[in-house]
Amino acid sequence: MEGQQEFDCAISLPESCESLLKRGKWASDVEYRLSLIGYAVGLGNVWRFPYLAYKNGGGAFLIPYTMMLVLVGLPLFFLECALGQYANLGPILVWKCVPILQGVGFLMVLMSTYVSIYYNVIICYSLYYLFASFKHVLPWSDCFEWADEKCGRKPEGKCNVTSEGIVSTMNLTWVQANNLTCDLNSTSYQLFESPTMQYWDKVTLRRSTGIHDTGDIVLDLALCLLLAWIIVAASLIKGLKSAGKVVYFTATFPYIVLVILLAESITLEGAWDGINYYIGKESDITKLKDAEVWKDAASQIFFSLSTAFGGLVTLSSYSKFNNNCYLDSIVVCVTNSLTSLFAGFAIFSVLGYMAHILGKPVSEIADSGFGLAFIVYPEALLHLPVPHIWSFLFFSMLVTLGIDSQFVLVETVLTSIEDCFPKLMRNNRFYITIGYCTILFLLGLLCVTQAGIYWIILIDTFCSGWIFFAAIIELVGVCWVYGTNRFIQNIEMMIGVKPRSFWLWWKMCWQYISPLISLVILIWFLATSSAPSYGPILYPTWSIVLGWLMTISCFMWLPIVAIIYIHQTEGTLRQRIVKASKPAANWGPPLRKIEDKDTDIWTL
Repeated sequence: MEGQQEFDCAISLPESCESLLKRGKWASDVEYRLSLIGYAVGLGNVWRFPYLAYKNGGGAFLIPYTMMLVLVGLPLFFLECALGQYANLGPILVWKCVPILQGVGFLMVLMSTYVSIYYNVIICYSLYYLFASFKHVLPWSDCFEWADEKCGRKPEGKCNVTSEGIVSTMNLTWVQANNLTCDLNSTSYQLFESPTMQYWDKVTLRRSTGIHDTGDIVLDLALCLLLAWIIVAASLIKGLKSAGKVVYFTATFPYIVLVILLAESITLEGAWDGINYYIGKESDITKLKDAEVWKDAASQIFFSLSTAFGGLVTLSSYSKFNNNCYLDSIVVCVTNSLTSLFAGFAIFSVLGYMAHILGKPVSEIADSGFGLAFIVYPEALLHLPVPHIWSFLFFSMLVTLGIDSQFVLVETVLTSIEDCFPKLMRNNRFYITIGYCTILFLLGLLCVTQAGIYWIILIDTFCSGWIFFAAIIELVGVCWVYGTNRFIQNIEMMIGVKPRSFWLWWKMCWQYISPLISLVILIWFLATSSAPSYGPILYPTWSIVLGWLMTISCFMWLPIVAIIYIHQTEGTLRQRIVKASKPAANWGPPLRKIEDKDTDIWTL
């Protein structure tokens, strides 16, 4: 069978046998699976999926969501895990299978770098609120000295009152308290902002007027950002030996908090109203006629599973050669989706209670992203008994949800450096890890200035949104250039031979269904994309140009690397392209022979 030949260790990788053995692997399968779950289950499961489900038809949204999981998410997840496990290489050198497309690896590494810059800033926001939860009075519980005249929990009403022929404009509360009557159609309400909204804007962000107005570095956020990077660096400084132990806590703690939140909130009055809005009787099956619903389902699957960022290849590259990556992929994908669904119950039951207290429909309260995490939900927690404890638990959950995803984003880059420069990395792992995290911390300081939130949105818009393109190239490269049949043979070397009927579905998805759906979503994304904005604030032209330059800095490696490989081969242009598209001479499973001898030298 092709690909089953034994590889001599000296030519398996650009490093010696000793260096290969020092690369390490997971100490246990549990650590690997928890790392996969921690990477896949992130902030989007809590602050994006519940709102998307509510907005797109409630329970009806589960239909397109499940279909996209089966047709795109799971096939791509399985492909990346199998590819990394077979080659024991990170996202750059794993493309020895198709050298001409090695630029895809650089694309993934650079996207992970950009995302890790602002993702840790979101974690620093959570740390900031976590520390604020220890104050005697929650600082966002009322309009304190930082608030302006618009701050309030209810809109201030005024109306005209006629008394003894004189018309006066008076406060509505005073009018009602004194049993007076408002003149017909004279009642008006001033716009107001809740304390949580103003605290987020004026205290946490100290937000400026736009991205052009950088302002000062917000010192409190900078210190929280420094702490976040210290946690990341300390967890990765010894590679898998340290990171594998941390995920036992970071991957499981969010589930404990979600269970506690749901157990408390489900008994509150109005909780079931929130759940009905989320996924109950308020579900609207007619929403499925809207193509936007299907696009939201596909994008949520991509971002939630964290495919096409290189992290799955990185984590799987440290697996045992005979690990059942097929079973792991199913377990993690199902766990991820069930977590999103479960988180929605915990979120919307609290929002339902809040709506009941305020006398508003849930539709006026529901939000997503920063609005849910740092405005709406902190407000909702104020209405629970002992809000300090609930606030502490909620923001602790956000920190742990984000931090293990951040671990993998950073480790993706470190693993790529280790693959390309093994001796340098292994002799200087401590210094390189500290240096890389320090550089990203310094770059992230721009995101904790008074214009920081604008920079976060800019980077997110122009960098992370292109994973659909990366996924298409990945699928085409592995399944059409390298070859689906060859790839299946590689997988069977690891998990055993399966009947042809078993592989029929996966071949259909890898070759046709998944790339086609990804292409449609990419075209839709490009056709409907608009300039980034923060509420009513639009971005200046120079920032849009800068955003496109960030995008180009990721994608330019595709043609550059391809041209280099074509130039290094001999023959006509067509012959060079064909040669550069064939697997490298040292492509193959370097661990198979070592593990077949049942050696324990790999265990950390």
